Amino acid sequence: MFASFPDRLAPGLPYPLGATSDGLGVNFAVFSAHATRIELCLFDPRGRQELRRLDLPECTDEVWHGYLPDAQPGLVYGLRAHGPYEPRHGHRFNPHKLLLDPYARQLTGAPRWHDALFGYRMGHSRADLSMDRRDSAPYMPKAVVTEDAFIWGGAKRPAVPWDRSFIYEVHLRGASMMREDMRQGLRGTAAALADPRFIEHLHKLGVTAVELLPIHAFLQDRFLVERGLSNYWGYSTLSYFAPEPAYLSDGGPNGLKQAIRRLHGAGIEVILDVVYNHTCEGSELGPTLSWRGLDNASYYRLMPGQERYYINDTGCGNTVNLSHPRVLQMVMDSLRHWAQDYQVDGFRFDLGSTLGREGTGFDPGSGFFDAILQDPVLAPLKLISEPWDIGPGGYQLGNHPPRYAEWNDQFRDDVRRFWRGDEGMRGGLAGRLAGSREIFDRRRRRPWASLNFVTSHDGFTLADVVSYEQRHNEANKEDGKDGHAENYSRNWGHEGPTDDPQVLAQRARVQRAMLATLLCAEGTPMMLAGDEFGNSQQGNNNAYCQDSELSWLDWSQARSPQGRALSEFVARAAALRREHPSLRAARYVDAGEQLVPDLSRLSWFDAQANFMDPPAWENPHERTLVLRRVAQCEDDPQRLDVTLMLINGAPEQVEFKLPQPALDWRIGLDSGDPARQGPVREGTLRLAPSSVAVLVAQAGAQPADDDKEQQA
Repeated sequence: MFASFPDRLAPGLPYPLGATSDGLGVNFAVFSAHATRIELCLFDPRGRQELRRLDLPECTDEVWHGYLPDAQPGLVYGLRAHGPYEPRHGHRFNPHKLLLDPYARQLTGAPRWHDALFGYRMGHSRADLSMDRRDSAPYMPKAVVTEDAFIWGGAKRPAVPWDRSFIYEVHLRGASMMREDMRQGLRGTAAALADPRFIEHLHKLGVTAVELLPIHAFLQDRFLVERGLSNYWGYSTLSYFAPEPAYLSDGGPNGLKQAIRRLHGAGIEVILDVVYNHTCEGSELGPTLSWRGLDNASYYRLMPGQERYYINDTGCGNTVNLSHPRVLQMVMDSLRHWAQDYQVDGFRFDLGSTLGREGTGFDPGSGFFDAILQDPVLAPLKLISEPWDIGPGGYQLGNHPPRYAEWNDQFRDDVRRFWRGDEGMRGGLAGRLAGSREIFDRRRRRPWASLNFVTSHDGFTLADVVSYEQRHNEANKEDGKDGHAENYSRNWGHEGPTDDPQVLAQRARVQRAMLATLLCAEGTPMMLAGDEFGNSQQGNNNAYCQDSELSWLDWSQARSPQGRALSEFVARAAALRREHPSLRAARYVDAGEQLVPDLSRLSWFDAQANFMDPPAWENPHERTLVLRRVAQCEDDPQRLDVTLMLINGAPEQVEFKLPQPALDWRIGLDSGDPARQGPVREGTLRLAPSSVAVLVAQAGAQPADDDKEQQA
């Protein structure tokens, strides 16, 4: 197969980085500022036998490059880097270790754990780190040269406006592993995302975007494999350009692209959860798989004066050095690759505070944020940050630059605490319902910047929030000590599953109340997949290592009467949000502005229809609240859309008096009695314990000033 290849590479070009086919050959380019020599290693198509090594003959601006004539897509390759092996100075070059190209777009598989994957001699003193000379190639996946032959045709992104978005966080594999109505070979793969029944389910719920947990190729961490567990969530990136091989039913990326195209055809956006803050290579005692062996001192942030060690702001052993221009370029090239070659609609950045940390600390004007915001490909996409890490000054909720939405954990905590019965939570709940204005209303940011959620992959599911007061993580084999200790949850009388009808009824009411709160709050709602039908993880609030039925979506629950009823409630709440602009404000407004006499844009009342005053807000024992919001109708600016949100967090029924002016109210949603609808005949409405009702009405808008003059 390689007989016609030359013994030497032609010089080639230093750009683009990675392996690029031009139809007549392949150009290879890889960055390393400190290497003295880099070899291209060619393998048989299955990646089992190394057939030839060729030096990359040129180095331009610290990019090593060479051109292999007659090579075609499908070529399997790896890299070996020569240079100083001086761990105490941050250099870990070891040519005995086969390395993945950081720009590899397809992998032959996954690493197989063996001590040869480590650059130092395992089993010796940790102070030693002497070079290990065993060849790691037999245990390493290899890169595959690709070409982008996928035809997108006239497909366009749905481009759903932020204020109309409803995000569904879902694990690609877990979404379909228990789909008994699907062929076995498709379960757990990207192709399953395009299944018409799954898309129909999303449509019924009113979902506008799926946010996929990491689909970049990732490592099965050795400590998990040795425990008989797995890296299920995927927050341990092995390649920033290649999809996870286990998610591809045919081994190639087209199944993922087809799924994205079909979701787009259904009007559903695709957002990727991406991990650019650390890599799978871990601490100074981790394996040498790619970046560490190519240029450890450039790719990672090292301890000044103790360069053997890594700065660990992520809690995962290392921190990617985004202050280095070539490393930042890698991240930007990766983002553009997924935005252009896969047509994804946005990104959720894991540990976003790490990405924005410069030498002086977190900076909303950091090079990473600036690079994205000026990029014509990336800036228009949906950009979401997890605004915290464990580093210095790591909690940065509300401090990201405009165009970013941020996961709002204060929304999660305040909503959970209110509905479990904590005292003094009316003010906190009010702030979250109003778009967390005190956090995000700066620099012309909009309410959608608050990414609201009650549950996510990290923590309890919604069913577990109302069923468990303690974490039950014994299956993780960490003595039950991992995961959050405080979950602001309540079991309502029994820990875990129960047949008690009163407990079950209360749990169902609280689930509906929290979902109604989520979907009727200003900001962008995100729901954890499975919450719409009561999916449980048996009290495990850190299921990152559980690739099993514990974490997979149990679709039999979705078909149960209780599951169908809860899904229908979510669909109704989402439809109400779509239909009423007062429930999804596009911008922060002057709450006191009166669009007609006695109808301010936003007003708060108690259950007796009295305006909330400071003493009322300070009363820690009251559990009721009323929120009235007013906005112009989108199809007729001369009409006003008015909604009244009645909130009863008390353990007993409460009769609410409706505030003046009297309007023709009808019930749009009642979480205490989902079947209740129709007009409100009296000036009062009785609500069940732990429930939310949303009343809707219309009113005439005040004429504009020029219309008043004409009427005069």
